[in-house]
Amino acid sequence: MAFFDDVKQLILPYYLLSSLLSISFLVLKTISPMCNYLFPPSESQCELDMKQSEIMFFLLFVIVVRARKTGSVTMLAYLSTGFMYCKVASLILWFNADPRYGLVYVVLLTLQAILFPEPSYSGPEKVVYFNATSLDEELNRNKKVVWIVTFYTVWSPSCVNFASIYSKLSAEYSLDNLKFGKVDVGRFPELAKKYYVNDTSFSRQLPTVIVFKNGEEFDRRPAIDSKGQLQKFIFNEDNVKVQLDFNNLYNECKNNPIKEKKEKRVKSE
Repeated sequence: MAFFDDVKQLILPYYLLSSLLSISFLVLKTISPMCNYLFPPSESQCELDMKQSEIMFFLLFVIVVRARKTGSVTMLAYLSTGFMYCKVASLILWFNADPRYGLVYVVLLTLQAILFPEPSYSGPEKVVYFNATSLDEELNRNKKVVWIVTFYTVWSPSCVNFASIYSKLSAEYSLDNLKFGKVDVGRFPELAKKYYVNDTSFSRQLPTVIVFKNGEEFDRRPAIDSKGQLQKFIFNEDNVKVQLDFNNLYNECKNNPIKEKKEKRVKSE
């Protein structure tokens, strides 16, 4: 069912336009008569030259490698990752061919981003967004509350792919004593440093999900072994549920609700 749901998404303007923009240079450079009008006469007028071919092969390699590292396990996740790198490569190729074409391409990318952004999860979520101080305050406010907190950045494809999954999980598992939060370590790098989350562009720790019990870290994914080595983790829904033991956490919290203190009412004389 998930596959057919993904197929239905492909007719949305974002995916159609992204497909066209991603292959624009390859199509217009190799198919006549467009190539005859857009590019100056040369031996490789309607075919890729050596440099352009190298960029295309490198692009293919990067897409495959990065998709594997980001844990893209659905068709739309692969496409989202692929579109980003294809657009960057196409931008380089257009500027290399003619700076004027590159500027036109930038305008088209900007218009698409404004008018037809990537579809995002629109279902319910129960997520608290923390700032530099509110996370520690909340962890210490009531230590009987179990917190599941995602450390993320807006520029990481892995974090973008995981965002909708995390929102769904929060709506499914949230209780008064089992809560979900998020921290943008791009905005609050001090929290990344405090909780040992590498927030650089080459980081393999984005996203990081940490479970807090009694105000302290109880578990995290991706985990770090006794030798300090980061263990690979694919952030799909099933993996997160199983590896972080969501069902047992939920049952434990549900069977031990927080007892509210009864306020005594003072009768006015």
